[in-house]
Amino acid sequence: MTEKNKVMIHTHALVEVGAEIGGGTRIWAFSHILPGAKIGKDCNICDHTFIENDVVLGDRNTVKSGVYLWDGVISEADVFIGPCAVFTNDSKPRSRKYPDSYPKTYLNEGCSIGANATILPGVSVGRWALVGAGSVVTKDVEDHALVLGNPSRFKGWVCRCGERLFFKCDEDARCACGLVYRLNEGKVQAI
Repeated sequence: MTEKNKVMIHTHALVEVGAEIGGGTRIWAFSHILPGAKIGKDCNICDHTFIENDVVLGDRNTVKSGVYLWDGVISEADVFIGPCAVFTNDSKPRSRKYPDSYPKTYLNEGCSIGANATILPGVSVGRWALVGAGSVVTKDVEDHALVLGNPSRFKGWVCRCGERLFFKCDEDARCACGLVYRLNEGKVQAI
């Protein structure tokens, strides 16, 4: 096995039997991963995290400190979850009442969730979208959208690299990184 394929688990982390961890993933101190959780390759799971049974993380995800991922969270590749971001999975919580199933919360490819943001159950955050720090996401977020506030509101468009995109009249937007985007019927697409 090459170094790239090894999983690094800190001696003070708890990864329970039955959790699936992809090669190259690093799991830091005081993390707890339950059986049934699926974590992709080359992920970075920072200190003081909790990942429940029915959670799927794609390859190259970063989960910063103080994040708890409850049943129903599904993320694709290259997702960033900032420090102390909050995920909920029960819209009508009651003590000692457990639903038969939880709504699915989707974090699509390349999206970023800012520090202390709250993601309500059953929403989808679009590809390469950016949820600002402290925002409360109550409804789906479009691909490449920037959302801010409580409740979160659309504030503009962002590139894959995270820079703001500005569309003028019917012109395409060119990011400083070189990528070009087209806005068509309220949707942003790389061209």
